[in-house]
Amino acid sequence: MTLTIVAILVVAVFGLINPFLLKLIIDEAIPSRNLGQLYLFVGLMIVLPMLTGLIGVGQTYLNTVIGQHVMQDLRNALYAHLQRMPLRFFTATRTGEIQARLSSDVGGVQQVVTDTATSIVSNLATAISTIVAMWLISWQLSLISIGLLPFFLFLTYRVGNVRREVTTSTQQTVADLTSLVEETLSVSGMLLSKAFGRRDREIERFQTENARLADLQIRQQMIGRWFFMIISTFFSITPAVVYWYAGREIILGAGSLTIGDIVAFTTLQSRLFFPLGQMLNVQVEIQGAFALFDRIFEYLDLPVEIADRPGAIALDPARVKGRLRYDHIWFHYNDVPLGSPAVAPSVEEAAIDATQSPDGAEAGPAPAPFELQDIDFAVEPGQLAALVGPSGSGKTTIALLAARLYDVDRGCVEIDGIDVRDVTLASLGRVIGMVTQETYLFHATIRENIAYGDPAANQAEIEAAAKAAAIHDRIMELPEGYDTVVGERGYKLSGGEKQRVAIARVILKDPRILILDEATSALDTRSERLIQSAIEGLMHNRTTLAIAHRLSTILAADLILVVERGHIVERGTHAELLERGGLYARLYRDQFAASREPMRAVPVGDYAPVGDD
Repeated sequence: MTLTIVAILVVAVFGLINPFLLKLIIDEAIPSRNLGQLYLFVGLMIVLPMLTGLIGVGQTYLNTVIGQHVMQDLRNALYAHLQRMPLRFFTATRTGEIQARLSSDVGGVQQVVTDTATSIVSNLATAISTIVAMWLISWQLSLISIGLLPFFLFLTYRVGNVRREVTTSTQQTVADLTSLVEETLSVSGMLLSKAFGRRDREIERFQTENARLADLQIRQQMIGRWFFMIISTFFSITPAVVYWYAGREIILGAGSLTIGDIVAFTTLQSRLFFPLGQMLNVQVEIQGAFALFDRIFEYLDLPVEIADRPGAIALDPARVKGRLRYDHIWFHYNDVPLGSPAVAPSVEEAAIDATQSPDGAEAGPAPAPFELQDIDFAVEPGQLAALVGPSGSGKTTIALLAARLYDVDRGCVEIDGIDVRDVTLASLGRVIGMVTQETYLFHATIRENIAYGDPAANQAEIEAAAKAAAIHDRIMELPEGYDTVVGERGYKLSGGEKQRVAIARVILKDPRILILDEATSALDTRSERLIQSAIEGLMHNRTTLAIAHRLSTILAADLILVVERGHIVERGTHAELLERGGLYARLYRDQFAASREPMRAVPVGDYAPVGDD
């Protein structure tokens, strides 16, 4: 930056010399018929622009380096900050909106960041030095040339504000259009639109948003064009006024101006108008860029809700035994937007709200603000604990708290007696492995997707994990084997194949604690048996927390927890719970009856045997 500023000042000074050389040629060298002076002044007028051009090339390089590094830092900061955002941010924000902020908005400020700072300094240095030189020649002519500049600055400010508002609307429309494209042209969106015959409707939605964007961009380009036309006209007329005033002074002999002064002044004047016009235009562009910066920093300023505490402990996977304890936890999903002040109600406040009306009178029970209430259980190392219950009862939420994807409101989740909030997130991620109901694969090769569990794994280890997940033979049947690209979200593979690749990824990770969210939900009977066998081997000497809709998969669990409406209503082994005859027994009878009567439709209701949690 220092080198850039020096280059700018040198260029500004060199630019002042030629008008004075022109004055000296007209007023001294030619009248005195001095060839030596003529050659010297003309030679300098040739050499100086060449030096200025060379310095300008170096300045442009420095501008580009500085600007691109700033943009690189901005993109890195925004992406890293988004990686630290809690899971609820992504469940409440459209993917297209995030993509627009990271690409379109950041890209929109690139030119401003790359060129504006140096442009302002360069044009300001040129303008100030030129005004000083013009003043030395004639203060009267200088006042004529720059007298209306304050008025133009005021108009520039007003035009810039309008540009900022329109730019904000334009970028929001870009984000809406990006979200629409991301949702409708993804594999899932395309399947949905084709299956429901909504192709024409989606085309109409896109065309409507696209037309709105086009109108806003036209308006954005036209803002201030009349204003700049007036400025350009004024700058074109001003030299005529200068010639009139200076010529009148010379003809009447009323002043000390010479023809050389007029030529030098008008040359300086033309040199002044360009940086002034650039500075006025930059002011408008900056106001538009501020709208983009507002959107970028709206994300950068979001608080990081789940982060490492000071002095957080790094768990050593080799030493973790895997005892998992939920110690009387209470949890509720915060629906308040990120960045807004929100205070979770205490347990006592929740109890009061549930039993009393505002005037203190007894009232009927009201819905509690907590999705999970007083969850308390422990899973010993090597044990399998299963969470069962109706869809929406809170089973998945309980599992996510162990991985600290959310933080509890009260109580704590412990691993080997250590609160997970006192553990570094990186080490927590190393000791916990998850296989979720919704399998996600990257648009990459099978090898790369499995190796995501351990990037340092070699081919033999990857193949061993695939064999354990009963997917190796299927991979070898593919034309490119492990180098097969699975496509967007893994859609080139069947549901069962995707699930087995995901399980292989966790097997390769070799975690101490397993969380299985209906890990075999997408498998046929044969694949399910293979995976169950693989999972049984994987669970050996590991703590496992399994969420199951198919009760047949957890009959041998050491502990079965029945969850209903955020409470643990039953706990015990399979035999104990059947003997008790409660909710678990009813769920089991429903599934057993469904399996005995294959032609009978499975009822859709609170106790459907399959579904999202």
